[in-house]
Amino acid sequence: MKTSFVSGLWPIVGGFVLVIAVTATQGFLTDRWSGRNVAADLERSSELLESRFPSRFGTWTFAQDIPSDPKQLARAGAVGHVSKLYQDSQTRAKISAFVVCATPHDASGHTPDRCYPGAGFEIAETEHRQSVVLSDGRTAEVFTGTFRKPGQTLRIYWTYGVDGRWIAPQIARIELAGTTAVYKLYAIIDETQLSSSQAPQVCNNFLAALLPEFDRAVLGKQFGNTGISTDATVESAPTPNSNPVQQSSKSDDRPAGAATKE
Repeated sequence: MKTSFVSGLWPIVGGFVLVIAVTATQGFLTDRWSGRNVAADLERSSELLESRFPSRFGTWTFAQDIPSDPKQLARAGAVGHVSKLYQDSQTRAKISAFVVCATPHDASGHTPDRCYPGAGFEIAETEHRQSVVLSDGRTAEVFTGTFRKPGQTLRIYWTYGVDGRWIAPQIARIELAGTTAVYKLYAIIDETQLSSSQAPQVCNNFLAALLPEFDRAVLGKQFGNTGISTDATVESAPTPNSNPVQQSSKSDDRPAGAATKE
């Protein structure tokens, strides 16, 4: 009788331990136990993103804001965001930049391989990780892949910005845990009229110029070849119209159609 009673307790104890473990893990991943004011950190980081996102860097210049879907932003957990089209003054190439500020949990929830197929695209080049050498000598980690539908092929780069580091984590929710606010950046180019080698070169050039300027303008930090940051003088820019990127175009002022990113 006693043995039977003890045996019957084990499933209950096991279930109780499992609930505690799951709760603790969720609390760690969402920063619930950190004691920090996550909402305040997100608001502050979002305000910096929207008011200081650079309009010029390298040979690239802001061309226009791109409208967004509020429902998609809500699904992405975006507290702040910018969505802009840029043009290279030398090559005339155009790239869309879309950045959201969110918690690590929300920022890592959706990736292009999940949302683009739902918008009629098929995966042409599977997502893979690569490195981009930045203009200040640092190296950024990014994911890249291509998405295709009849008449259009988009190349997308995406990366996560944390304290001046740009990384492409394999399991983002785990590797980014403990950070209250994350910047998730997409760079999108319509490579329909480009050769297979042109689009990556253009995107690498774009990111190599943008990311150091982002760190200087938004974070107020400047990095050298050593990777050590110093405070940078930052001039506040007017708050832009906040609209997430949906597409990019090579040849006219209106970006070519693409799925809304999360």
